Amino acid sequence: MLRRLLTATMAAAIVLASLTGCVSKKKYAALQAERDGLYSDWTTINNKYNESQAQNQTIQALLDEARRNNEQLRADYATLQRALDQSLNNTSQGSANIAQLVDQINQSNQYIRRLVEAKNRSDSLNMVLTTNLTRSLTPAEMSDVNIKVIKGVVYISLADNMLFRSGSYQINSSAMNILSKIARIIQDYREYSVLVEGNTDNVPISRTNIRNNWDLSALRASSVVQALQNDFGIDPSRLTAGGRGEYNPVATNATADGRQLNRRTEIIITPKLDQFMDLIGQAPAESGTTTPAEAPAAVPAAR
Repeated sequence: MLRRLLTATMAAAIVLASLTGCVSKKKYAALQAERDGLYSDWTTINNKYNESQAQNQTIQALLDEARRNNEQLRADYATLQRALDQSLNNTSQGSANIAQLVDQINQSNQYIRRLVEAKNRSDSLNMVLTTNLTRSLTPAEMSDVNIKVIKGVVYISLADNMLFRSGSYQINSSAMNILSKIARIIQDYREYSVLVEGNTDNVPISRTNIRNNWDLSALRASSVVQALQNDFGIDPSRLTAGGRGEYNPVATNATADGRQLNRRTEIIITPKLDQFMDLIGQAPAESGTTTPAEAPAAVPAAR
């Protein structure tokens, strides 16, 4: 799909170049907007693909380590078996050691199976959550909204220029549409806790009632929390507002693009353990894999 989107983007660019001299400015602008939309879709899907690849590499590393341990146990088993053949006087002790190693090999095999099952459930869970979260967002809105699912926790990052004017903590009226869709997401998961975090770049600010970036980030988070409560009916007992100032950057503050990425509001939706397990049960089972109802207790994936 990534390749098709990229091909479509390149084709749109060629069409734009060929039509520049023979179409109206309005048609040209429409074609250019379509090309930009295709490129934005490609960028979004490519970012999600890269995140999925990083998660899969972590699980794969654990699987490789478990397989190496399993091979070592098999080598130890063979060594003890040869020792048993050579020493009839130690038959009883040798049998005990062999039985212990057989148990260890069986446990190692079970651990590998649980890792595979955990990886399959993790991939399916992330797919279900991401699909649910993005179902009501347009491609244009997705360019200002970054959604990630990590270990069943939903991270929604909103660019500050979509919510606020520069140096202000008053929410723009145009931002209420996207907040209404996020509120719908939050209402879909009524038992989840919601943390709203404000983040800024490192450019100093000093205005009336705003002493520094700590104040600005906290006030912005509080504005979002109050909008979710007052305008969209979210239970305030589920909401927490916090400001992290300039001290949680996701990019360098040395460039304008990096500072823009750092100026953001993050909405973190966290399930309780029982809701997390329910979501795992909703994930579609892949062909040939064990379903969640049949699978043994999963070993948590390390990150």
